[in-house]
Amino acid sequence: MAARPETAESTPIGITPSDLPAHVRFAPDTGHIMLFDQRMLLMHGFSLGEMRRELIAKLGLDETREMFMRLGYQQGIEDMKRIKALGSGDIEECLALGPRLREIEGFVRNNPLQAMHYKEGEAFYGDYIWSASWEGEAHLAHVGLSGEPACWMMVGYANGFCTGLMGTPVVWREVECVAMGHAHCRVIGKPLDQWDDADKDVRFLRIEEFVDGPGKGRLGIRSSDNAAASAQTTTFGELMGASAGFNAVVQLLTKVAPTDATVLFLGESGVGKEQFSKTLHAIGPRANAPFISVNCAAIPSELVEAELFGVEKGAFTNATLSRPGRFERADGGTLFLDEIGCLPLPAQGKLLRVLQEQEIERVGDTRSRKVDVRIVAATNQDLRSDVAEGKFRSDLFYRLNVFPIEIPPLRDRREDIPLLLNLFLDRYCRKFNKSLSGVSEKAFDALWSYEWPGNVRELENLVERAVILADAGGRIDISHLFAGGEQLGSHIFSVSPVGQLVNAFQQGQNKTVSPAGLEAVLDLVLDQGQSFDALEQLILERAITRSKGNVSAAARMLKLGRGQMQYRMNKPK
Repeated sequence: MAARPETAESTPIGITPSDLPAHVRFAPDTGHIMLFDQRMLLMHGFSLGEMRRELIAKLGLDETREMFMRLGYQQGIEDMKRIKALGSGDIEECLALGPRLREIEGFVRNNPLQAMHYKEGEAFYGDYIWSASWEGEAHLAHVGLSGEPACWMMVGYANGFCTGLMGTPVVWREVECVAMGHAHCRVIGKPLDQWDDADKDVRFLRIEEFVDGPGKGRLGIRSSDNAAASAQTTTFGELMGASAGFNAVVQLLTKVAPTDATVLFLGESGVGKEQFSKTLHAIGPRANAPFISVNCAAIPSELVEAELFGVEKGAFTNATLSRPGRFERADGGTLFLDEIGCLPLPAQGKLLRVLQEQEIERVGDTRSRKVDVRIVAATNQDLRSDVAEGKFRSDLFYRLNVFPIEIPPLRDRREDIPLLLNLFLDRYCRKFNKSLSGVSEKAFDALWSYEWPGNVRELENLVERAVILADAGGRIDISHLFAGGEQLGSHIFSVSPVGQLVNAFQQGQNKTVSPAGLEAVLDLVLDQGQSFDALEQLILERAITRSKGNVSAAARMLKLGRGQMQYRMNKPK
């Protein structure tokens, strides 16, 4: 199930592909080449082709392809953002500008067999001949004849540009390539769910392709804390992203996964610290052993010891049975200590001893038990500040801070939103057995611009809510997503279908614009040089039109009595 935004009515401002070259600026005196507001580099194609050859020789074909596709994906996302800001934001207009921009950047010449289009009720589709492909020519010159398509960066670019614009994963596939001996390159683009075997095309977006370990290709998580969870299998698709921030975390995971080093995940609430920790476990040497999770903030301080280290029968009132703690249950595997900053100080000291000695002693027992556990911890607190304030033991902090990994908030990796959106939409449409036709353009713009205080968890919650609220077969709109009191920004305005300046994220929700927005409308009106009587007549006529000819309804809209309305309508012109 792919979510495709509907094409919103808008007021285009006449941006055409031929206008784009004017946005390239050369400033040799300062050493800058600018395209819109981003700095560009004029590089030697030969040198880049030679670097491509060396990467293939050192890393192999698969890893180099994925690297170049991710690089292209990032470029596509960045260009998409500039294109949307430049024009009206209309999808059809942006689709026309994208190919021309790549031509200006010197990569290829686009010749459409069927130009990209999107209309309500139709699936996205594009079919292009690529001529003068830099990548195809470079591969032939530096590597030789290829057995598979080689325009990796350009395919990644097309994926990123269209995915960011449409709000749902779009996959382009190169079906002919000059590097394979064809006369030209040819690509076809469709939504991800329209391809039968799209996994090979989007694997560069998934963490499983960055790692190599005993858990590769699967992520089976055992949890003794929940019987249902113990039977659940989560795929690597749960972790999906294409942003630079996501890639940085992935690379750190691949470095530390083969070791037994303690890992400390840092980041705001909801960024996915537990999911990253599960992935770390699954791609490491302990993948077939238990993964046990404990939320330190949820355990009463008097029970922390018993929960972590276990309890012997008769140790205290109601201790009628001996039971192992989380450390024993995780023996041979991984223990994830979430919200480690909330652990009481007395428990911190006992945890430190266990980490040092690798042995635990159950409450009420006199015998020590050896445990072999990899520790992964997580917190949304500033532990260094807590150490300085005496809230967290410095010796425990240094024991945990062996390999810190900071996960950026969702607002700093917005390129991941379309991918996560599609993942969650698919999940909850299946869960609730509901079919939806997509996400409106306004809703996707709101998701892109929202500040995400709750990060990925909040995105998932909003999507679940929207799937429940949306009508079967319909589209998800802003009112379905932001129905829980979330605060959308009020500083972005657009022109509504009736020519009004409105908050871009509150159209259709009977919200008013800010005083600054009204002032902007008044300035626009005054600049037209119309007389007061003419403006009054326009307002009256518009109210009548919106009220479908009902004078009383039009009067109520303008806060006038029917008699006042009739009088103004009948005034001599």
